[in-house]
Amino acid sequence: MRILGLDVGERRIGVAVVDESVRVALPVAVVERRELPADLDAIAGLVQEQGAEAVVVGLPISLNGSLGPQAQAVKAFGQELSARLSLPIEYWDERLSTVEAQRRLASAGHRGPKAKARRDAAAAAIVLQSYLDAQASPSSPVES
Repeated sequence: MRILGLDVGERRIGVAVVDESVRVALPVAVVERRELPADLDAIAGLVQEQGAEAVVVGLPISLNGSLGPQAQAVKAFGQELSARLSLPIEYWDERLSTVEAQRRLASAGHRGPKAKARRDAAAAAIVLQSYLDAQASPSSPVES
């Protein structure tokens, strides 16, 4: 089963994909945010292009465990996306995924404006990989 992972931000949506037989998440795209219908169309197009059967959306839970305004906005986006796609949507804790993506890109020599776009797709891959790893280890909680 192919799964699409999303890191939904205010300006960009990072996109990653995984084929469960391979079990490695790979960054595939960054969608520049415009307006909700266009954003949903872009993600729907990537779901179709990638043959995804499910979507994992990174949920920006605060370090204290609460759902702040950005997490609420991401959940609202996920609900709209779910209605548009008729696919299962799961939320996964994305705490510090962007920081980790930034660190990995910097250590690979990627800096500057181009690194920002790569960072969002890399963060989506980190979230998706974390989700997959937790599925292999049943003791980890899954957000729903």
